[in-house]
Amino acid sequence: MTQERELAAQFAHVSGELLSESSEELTFEAVVKRAVSMVPGCVHAGITLRRRRGRAETVAATDQLVERLDTVQYALGAGPCLDAAFERENVVVVDDTGTDRRWPRWSDEARALGVASVMAVRLSTGEETLGALNLYSEKPDNFAGEAGVIASIFASHATEAMSKARLVTGLRAALESRHLIGIAQGVLAAQYDVSYERAFEVLHRYSNDRNLKLRDVARAVAETRRLPLDDLG
Repeated sequence: MTQERELAAQFAHVSGELLSESSEELTFEAVVKRAVSMVPGCVHAGITLRRRRGRAETVAATDQLVERLDTVQYALGAGPCLDAAFERENVVVVDDTGTDRRWPRWSDEARALGVASVMAVRLSTGEETLGALNLYSEKPDNFAGEAGVIASIFASHATEAMSKARLVTGLRAALESRHLIGIAQGVLAAQYDVSYERAFEVLHRYSNDRNLKLRDVARAVAETRRLPLDDLG
């Protein structure tokens, strides 16, 4: 078997493993662990996800070094991971943290922690950008050749797995919400002798008036068997 075929077989196996994880959290953890084992010279890895209002969050990291470097970036509002995650560049490569001065304070911190080269790859589907996969090496110029190519291919498989995991998590949350709302409707209908439609209107009005998620209001009603403030009117 040629080297190309061996690599293709490895990616097929890894892709199957990532897609088989049962939750977003487990998928994130699997991605960073597999990145270290798949990408030559990569010794640390992490995932930065985009959040609302321009925030970024580290959702998985192989170790505290990654979390430390991410914390520095978030504090400065600048760095390779943020550039990739927020679409300033699709792939950001730092060949040598000792000489790259695009983000001097971050580069100095990385160098002090033993990181010589970095690669941040945007994780994006056709519909949205999820964030960035961040890879770290103790060797300068590590991602300039084959390792960079493998990292980009791996990132595409990681994106597919993360997108699928997000969809499954969203569907589970939707089903849970529907179940909770149904229980809450039943509680209010029985307690106040109103229709299910009227009970839903009350839940919806309560959540809007208090700027609460309908799911959270329904959960409270299901657990306490009453509306926190009786305002059926």
